[in-house]
Parts: sequence; structure tokens; C-alpha cells
Amino acid sequence: MTDVASRTGTGDLIRQARLAAGLTQAELARRIRTTQSVVSRWERGGDEPRLSTLDRIVRACGRRLSLTVEDDDVDRSQIRQQLAMTPAERLASVTNLSRTLATARRVT
Repeated sequence: MTDVASRTGTGDLIRQARLAAGLTQAELARRIRTTQSVVSRWERGGDEPRLSTLDRIVRACGRRLSLTVEDDDVDRSQIRQQLAMTPAERLASVTNLSRTLATARRVT
């Protein structure tokens, strides 16, 4: 199931896991102690289960849920600097950034 959720919706993930296990919606519902209509709603995208419930769903299908949290390119030291700023310093920084962006827009 690695990286499947990033390419498909949660409903598709649930359906794929259920079908791979050869389960009907009713059988899956019994395994996780819910109703077939709830499973159907999840698969159609009408509702989304909590992460803990999604883990139970996938495990009931004989699979394991693996999540990856990806870091973006933000430098951690920049985050620490921002968090250390006083409200006045943060306001000055945002004002400066806003002025710089406005100047850049005029130039281009």
C-alpha cells in the first residue's frame, strides 16, 4: 500500500484493499464493527474515516498501512528563527516581505 494514498483517494484505497482481500463491503464492515452503508459511503467519498479507522480497515483486509510524511525544502533553522521572533519582529518581517513583493511586481 506504499504511496497508493498519494495517487488515489481514501475511498479508492479502501476499495482496493477490500477487493484485494476478496471481501464484500458487508464482510469488511463486520470485521471492523460498522455497517455496510458506512463502508459504501467511505468508498464513494461521501465521508472519510479517521486515520485510526483507516488503519483498522487496511489491517482487516490483511494489509498494513504505511504513511510517509515528506519534508519540503523549508530550512529548519528558518522555522526556528520565525518561532523565536516577537510579534513586533514578525510584523516587521511580513511588512518588509510585502514591500519587496510589491516592488518585484512593479519591476516585472
